[in-house]
Amino acid sequence: MPIHPTAIIHPGAILGRDNIIGPYCVVDANVTLGDGNWLGPFVHLTGHTEIGSGNRFHSGSVIGDAPQDLKYKDEPTRVRIGDSNQFREHVTIHRSNKLSDDTVVGSHNYLMANAHLGHNVKLGNHVIIANGALLAGHVEVADRVFISGNCLVHQFTRLGTLSLMQGGSGIGMDLPPYTISQGVNQICGLNIIGLRRAGIPPQERLELKHLYRLLFRSGLNLREALKKAAGEFKSEPANIFINFVGRTGRGVCRDVSSVRKDKETNEDAASPVD
Repeated sequence: MPIHPTAIIHPGAILGRDNIIGPYCVVDANVTLGDGNWLGPFVHLTGHTEIGSGNRFHSGSVIGDAPQDLKYKDEPTRVRIGDSNQFREHVTIHRSNKLSDDTVVGSHNYLMANAHLGHNVKLGNHVIIANGALLAGHVEVADRVFISGNCLVHQFTRLGTLSLMQGGSGIGMDLPPYTISQGVNQICGLNIIGLRRAGIPPQERLELKHLYRLLFRSGLNLREALKKAAGEFKSEPANIFINFVGRTGRGVCRDVSSVRKDKETNEDAASPVD
């Protein structure tokens, strides 16, 4: 049976064709559901939520609930979701906190159990978010990002394309494209495996390695390094990297080696002289 008899579908909801809606699901008045979606048991779709086709929502997912923002006053804000996404058990996605902006999820993403997207998040395509990862409001995630389990992303932070967060890491600064986060606001090199899987040619991968060293390990300040990089690197991935770092508003995560040097310098300065 496409719609289980225990499911509650508001008459104002708009449903496409061939949707399967499981036991005890609730689909509220202002939800638009495309074709061929699958809702497991106890899924709740609410708010002004537009969902494309071919998505799968596993048990306990809550999509489109009110933002966790004290300034929000029950305005009819929105969530927009694309096609062919998978939302595993107890994923939560909140609608935006203002009418002029939406929470947006692209297509072909995989969100694992207990992942959370806060209000006004912008999620690209082919993104993987593992169990328990938490994205605060206004976070922007580019295509093909991998966020490992129990990661934390502060509000207004950007994650560049093909970046990767190691498990348990946290960022409150922008994570540049193609890089790997480690610990808190640190990066430890390039996501080489991701670059290979994305079909980035060897020559462009090598150029990105040189660019990474210039920006984060040369000893130059970031402004000087960016100015030098603009004249030396011409490939499309390099330009994406340079433009992302150049447009940061929060600052970018620092290479772990430079953080370690700063720590060692501070420890030496604080040590007694023999």
